[in-house]
Amino acid sequence: MSASSYQTVQKSFLKYQHVFVFTAPVLFVAAVFLVAPTEGSGASYWLEYWWLFPVFLTGATIVNTVGISGSALFVPFLIFIFPLFAQPLTPQTLVKVGLISEAFGLSSSAVAFVQYGLVDRRLALTIVAGSVPLVIAGAILSFVIPEALFHGLLGLALLTASYLLFKADLGHGGSESSTDASEPQAATDGGFDGDLPDDAGKLGPAGVHTDDGGTVTRVDRDGDDYTYTRGGYLERFANYSVGGTFQGLAGFGAGELGIISMLRTNVPVRVAIGTNHIVVAVTAVLASLVHVFGGSVLAALGIHIPGVHGLSLASTPWNMVVFTVPATVTGGQIAPYVSNALDTDTIKTGVGCLFAVIAVALFLMAAGGI
Repeated sequence: MSASSYQTVQKSFLKYQHVFVFTAPVLFVAAVFLVAPTEGSGASYWLEYWWLFPVFLTGATIVNTVGISGSALFVPFLIFIFPLFAQPLTPQTLVKVGLISEAFGLSSSAVAFVQYGLVDRRLALTIVAGSVPLVIAGAILSFVIPEALFHGLLGLALLTASYLLFKADLGHGGSESSTDASEPQAATDGGFDGDLPDDAGKLGPAGVHTDDGGTVTRVDRDGDDYTYTRGGYLERFANYSVGGTFQGLAGFGAGELGIISMLRTNVPVRVAIGTNHIVVAVTAVLASLVHVFGGSVLAALGIHIPGVHGLSLASTPWNMVVFTVPATVTGGQIAPYVSNALDTDTIKTGVGCLFAVIAVALFLMAAGGI
């Protein structure tokens, strides 16, 4: 396929991405309704958890706006609030519902951020390549490590991340007014008006250019430009390694710790959030597959691990996910517009406070499991 044909296909996909994105949950719900093994039937079964739609829609919009894992909110909600209105769920079911919902929501939001021009695909590719083995390892370790232990460790990690986020300078050379009208005026996140990249294969004025010195100039579809470098690979790898391990263990962690490393290595906040979506979406899908099928695969290979919690399809509460999946997909599409409307300080404060709240919830989970 020629470069021009590829650009045409890419632009057409991004232009109509809403159609493709919203087709996925429709097909998913149809498949669940028609072929999934369930523990009930009839309208009373399928409509029992309709009220989860607005709850997960709100949660998905929040987590996708700041680029963290959906399970970071969904799992605590299902543990502490859901039992007030329904029966408690087992830890294995909690993680599975969270991961399935998160995988759809983050994939939806990732495509929306790509369309907006806020994803650095080179950064995302290198991070995913380094994270995949650790996500798999973390998921396998989850079969033997006590839940209270890794919930407590993740809570400590999130408190540390919250502290680092409040201490981090998120201005990244932000715009400064110039008194000389002849000088180029600063734009969003330190970019400058003038000769900016414009990629014909993307929507609006979006484009990206990397000069010989490694400085990246990125323009989103609204015309806002961002200037940064891709330095800091080692720090990002370290954070995503720890976060990827926890992603496999508990269903979240890569997004929470990964976004910190992006910001601390001077990636502009909106580009960091968009790029983090690709990484977390891939790791969430991978972790969910290992959690759902890992036990069965190990058993088929004749490997028996004490405490293994392989999850079967029949044990999935399908009458829940038929509402949570469409909700997270919709929230994922709304998130880029919310992110673009909020200023950097608002995002920083929101993410930091959210991490602290989630950490407290995790400590409570850990204390309850001891």
